[in-house]
Amino acid sequence: MNVPDITKVKDHLDELKGKELVKEWELPYENLLTRLTASVFFLEAVDESKLDEIWKELDKHPRLTYRKNEEKKLSQLEWRVEFNKDFEL
Repeated sequence: MNVPDITKVKDHLDELKGKELVKEWELPYENLLTRLTASVFFLEAVDESKLDEIWKELDKHPRLTYRKNEEKKLSQLEWRVEFNKDFEL
C-alpha cells in the first residue's frame, strides 16, 4: 500500500543509510499499514555515537518516539521507532 507519510520516512531512513548513520532498518507488516501513526519501524545505528544525529533527523517527522527494542518480537534490530506520540484515534 502506498501511504505518502510512510514513504517519506522510508526515504529518509534510506538517506540516513546513505550518510552512514543507519546501518539497517525494517518496517514489519508494511503492506498492511494505512497510516504513519500505526507504523513501527526498527533500526540499527552504524555506531552508538550517531544516535543523537539520527533522532534529530527523524524528529523532522511528527510525533517521533523511540526506545530500545527489548522484546525483539517483530525485529531483531536494536531500536524501535514510532510516530505516534500523543496520538489518539
